[in-house]
Amino acid sequence: MRDVIQVSTTTDRREVAVAIADALLAQRLAACVAIGGPVQSVYRWQGRLETAQEWTCTAKTVRRLYAAVEACLRARHNYEEPEILVTDVTGGSRSYLDWLRAQVQEAPRAPDTQAPEAAGGTEPFPAEPGEAPETS
Repeated sequence: MRDVIQVSTTTDRREVAVAIADALLAQRLAACVAIGGPVQSVYRWQGRLETAQEWTCTAKTVRRLYAAVEACLRARHNYEEPEILVTDVTGGSRSYLDWLRAQVQEAPRAPDTQAPEAAGGTEPFPAEPGEAPETS
């Protein structure tokens, strides 16, 4: 079960949230993307306290696809530095988790998705302790 993760981000425009969800699903990088909002976010940006109305996107996917998910998010996001957070899924319905894995198993790499390095991304998601790092 340790291979299932949720990747979340926020944006100030519902259309951007929908575009992110559509791209992740079309490229089979996520089995499902939940869009919620609007929510009120309060944060510090460039030394100032800010308040914004935002939409959340929570993508259900697998750890081995994290780098491609991040690249896809960054390519479509309208923020200079988007929030991209990963949460490990430590439990859940076995049948749902099996369905989730089946939706992303044969994920083709879309031609418009840049490698994380080219998109300004981070290192691929680290392996869990005791696991070998994933290779492409």
